[in-house]
Amino acid sequence: MAITTTDAGLLRLLQLSSASLPVGGYAFSQGLEYAVDAGWVRSAEETRAWLELQLRHGLARVDCPLLLRCYEALEEGAMDRLRYWNRYALACRETRELLLTDTATGNALMRLLAQLEVPDPLAETEVSFVTAFALAARHWQIDKNAALAGLVWSWLENQVAAATKLVPLGQTQAQKLLGELQLQVPAAIECARSLDDSELGSGLPALAIASARHEHMYTRLFRS
Repeated sequence: MAITTTDAGLLRLLQLSSASLPVGGYAFSQGLEYAVDAGWVRSAEETRAWLELQLRHGLARVDCPLLLRCYEALEEGAMDRLRYWNRYALACRETRELLLTDTATGNALMRLLAQLEVPDPLAETEVSFVTAFALAARHWQIDKNAALAGLVWSWLENQVAAATKLVPLGQTQAQKLLGELQLQVPAAIECARSLDDSELGSGLPALAIASARHEHMYTRLFRS
């Protein structure tokens, strides 16, 4: 997987993918909190398996290919197509929690981009984080492949940070886990690039169950 970008684009990508970006991704565990509480995830190895499955069968088949389609729609000025793929992204969220995660972070990023003078072609629309990420990447001339890697990294860093608190993991374990999962990112991106429109979508029932049950937990560290 070749990634080429300008120095300015790389710096913007680092900004866009940073955990310090004020979009609130750290507030959501995306089902992981319930999975830990239920005993489905109890160790670093089980955390790796949980996240690897989502990367291969979730992000690689939904978020990443949709980022590509939103980016290309922006390149071609096809706003109707951009709106279509934005709605598609939101429709892929299987629970209220996963939908809230997507819209809360997406709308927060859009508010931030407005302050940074990035044009908004989707005013007064609920925006997926994927769509907002594509808007920023296209405006800042970040290479498409680099943008895909940045989106995956943003998700992965938040999920490992959540696991560090919940499993719990030590800091060294968390860094080792990030290193192991990084090795899966190129294959996930290649998968995303290869999919036709008819092949988009994922089926992760355990994730959906964990997310749906999370809101009924007696106590929670993360939003639901």
